[in-house]
Amino acid sequence: MLILGIDPGLQKTGWGVVYSEGHALQFRACGLIKTNAAEPLPRRLASLHAGLRAVIEEWNPDGAAVEETFVNKNPASALKLGQARGVLLAVPALMGVETAEYSANQVKKSIVGTGHAAKEQIGMMVRTLLPGCAKANGGQLSEDEADALAVAITHAHYRSWSSNLARRRS
Repeated sequence: MLILGIDPGLQKTGWGVVYSEGHALQFRACGLIKTNAAEPLPRRLASLHAGLRAVIEEWNPDGAAVEETFVNKNPASALKLGQARGVLLAVPALMGVETAEYSANQVKKSIVGTGHAAKEQIGMMVRTLLPGCAKANGGQLSEDEADALAVAITHAHYRSWSSNLARRRS
């Protein structure tokens, strides 16, 4: 199963593609969709739509997962992030890709083992679980890309767990 993980952001949206077979994971790709802060909000949202659409068309994932956002102290920022997240949830759905959502704590717990892990811990574990992910990106893996790959890994873990449970019940 090819899984697309998405770490939503209005300025930078991280995406990562992971292949999952049973408990085995393989890194396929990751990147950023960036918007121009000088453009009006509708144009930025359209850029996110077009960018994610291009990623889905290139990789044709079997499923997608999006990280839920935490509540922001600044209501205007939270609203803008919510609008970006809405676009990023809608694109896979419009393209027929089944999409799941995971809270930041679920992702952290799935990757590091604790729901209050630091960004550095997420990045380190993603590099451990997906050898070669930083090499494929010229030796660099941004926080947003690492978070997106973590969301994809989390989806692989939850899908594996729920399909094993379904098999045991039948």
